[in-house]
Amino acid sequence: MAKQLKLKIVTPERLVLEEMVDQVSLPTTLGEITVLPEHIPLITSLTAGDVVAFINGEHAPMAVVGGFVEVKNVNNITEVAVLADFAEHVSELSDEKIEQAKARAEELKQLMQNKEHVDFEHFEAELERSLTRVKIADKWRTRKYRK
Repeated sequence: MAKQLKLKIVTPERLVLEEMVDQVSLPTTLGEITVLPEHIPLITSLTAGDVVAFINGEHAPMAVVGGFVEVKNVNNITEVAVLADFAEHVSELSDEKIEQAKARAEELKQLMQNKEHVDFEHFEAELERSLTRVKIADKWRTRKYRK
């Protein structure tokens, strides 16, 4: 049996995924990386994009926004811990959710034009989350992936 690594994706709200995978690609602030078994230890920050795990010949994509990733080796097993601000499996992004995200992004863009609103960080984070949902859902709409 080929070596695998343990992938765990966690948000403040929930555990999104915990599974043994063949490899995982992640969007970091310095570019996309792919982690394979026996990868060197690493800690880096994530950016908005898609985390794609490769499990038994199938892709398992998730939309993520922000956070950190830690790669470490424990008892000859490579562990990848993703602590994301937001993470959602592509199969959870229904057409209805995508339309809501598009509408919310437009609404937030309009609200940001109003200079009386002071909470720009909140608006920016929510806008990034909505736009990432739309982008990743569009990217994986015609591709085959594990549900």
